[in-house]
Amino acid sequence: MFEIEYKGGNSVWVHGKDLSLVVDGNLASIGLKQPKMPKSAAQLATEKRFLIVDGAEEVLSLEGPGEYEVGPFSIRGIAAQRHIDTEFEASASTLYRIEVGDVSIGIIGNIAAKLSDEQLEGLGVVDILIIPVGGGGYTLDSVDAAKITRNIEPKAVIPVHFATNGIDYEVPQESLDVFTKELGAPVETVSKYKLKNSTALPAALTIYALEVA
Repeated sequence: MFEIEYKGGNSVWVHGKDLSLVVDGNLASIGLKQPKMPKSAAQLATEKRFLIVDGAEEVLSLEGPGEYEVGPFSIRGIAAQRHIDTEFEASASTLYRIEVGDVSIGIIGNIAAKLSDEQLEGLGVVDILIIPVGGGGYTLDSVDAAKITRNIEPKAVIPVHFATNGIDYEVPQESLDVFTKELGAPVETVSKYKLKNSTALPAALTIYALEVA
């Protein structure tokens, strides 16, 4: 069993047995108070700037392409171009495939709108997709996020990085409703997404709107 908690921006905490995975945990970068790390945690970042530095000296920090084994998590990082970079610049973002038990999770950061066949193959079959949707030239907008979701074909999608009360993004973000209407899948609003195993996944694509914890 594991649960996913949303902290704002691109940040989610995936709580597994005996270890939590803090993804894009640097919330100070979007003007939020930095929450205290879980007692047993590792951190993972889609870009180096999203790693927590202060107060995380004793925490295992992972960023970039590669294969990692951390507690209950098997992680594959896949290089990706950021939306703000040209094709001649080095890939500065990383897509992740995370396996925990018999469930696979895809993590998408601030990337260019089209995934290559090689990147899709690297992600493989994804049960739960976590993807930014706010647009504004800062991250994927609702149209591109919906296209990527349809290409990956997860059972559950957790949208992040959209307009939220209390978060002052440097670029205005679209509301979550824009994405949900674009994707056209049923929506469930929950405080956390909890899953025991793959048999508890929804039968058809479902959007899980997580409240900011």
